[in-house]
Amino acid sequence: MHLVIVGINYVLNINKDYKMKLKITTCFFSILFSLTIFADDSFKIGDVEMASDAKSEAFEQVKKKLGKWEGTMVQGLNGAIIDVSYVFALTSGGNTITETLVEDGVQMLTTYSDDDGELVIRHYCGLGTEPVFKVKTLSASTMSFELDKEKADLHADHESFVIGMKWIMNDVNSITFENTVMLDGSLTTNIAELQRVY
Repeated sequence: MHLVIVGINYVLNINKDYKMKLKITTCFFSILFSLTIFADDSFKIGDVEMASDAKSEAFEQVKKKLGKWEGTMVQGLNGAIIDVSYVFALTSGGNTITETLVEDGVQMLTTYSDDDGELVIRHYCGLGTEPVFKVKTLSASTMSFELDKEKADLHADHESFVIGMKWIMNDVNSITFENTVMLDGSLTTNIAELQRVY
C-alpha cells in the first residue's frame, strides 16, 4: 500500500512539473509572438502608409521620459519655490513627443521631433515667445539644448524667452531639470527636481 501511495505521489509531482513547464513555454511563445507583431512600427491612416523612419539618438533619449513627472522648481530670479508637472507623450504615429508642462498653474507645450536626423525642440512658452532649440550635448544620462538662432528670431532687448534647457536622468524615476531664461534682458536659471508619477 505504501508503495502505491509513493508511486501516485511520484506521478502527481511529474504531472505538476510538466504543467509548470508547459505554462512557462506557453508564456514564452506568447511574448515572442507579441514582439513579432509589434516589431513593425508602420501604420496606416485609411490607405495611406505613414512614415516610420529610424529616430535620432536624442529622440530616443527623450522617449525615456515618457509618462508624468512632478516636483518643485526653484526660480533663480527670487528663490521662489513653485509646483511643476511635466507629461511626455508619444504622438503622430511615434514621430513626435509632446511635453505638456505646468509651472505654478501656467500650462505650456514643448514638442520634440526629428528633421533630417536631427532633433528639433519647439517650446510654446508662457512668456509669449516660441523658441526653437537644437541638441547641445547628449549622453546616456544628460541632454542639453541650446537656442537655434537660425530657426528662432528672438531679441533680448525687447523679448523674454528660454535660451537653454538641460535634463539630467538621476535614475529611471528621478530627473533634475534646468532652464535658462532671458528675462527682461537678464539671464536667470530655474532648477526643478522631479519624480516619476507613471
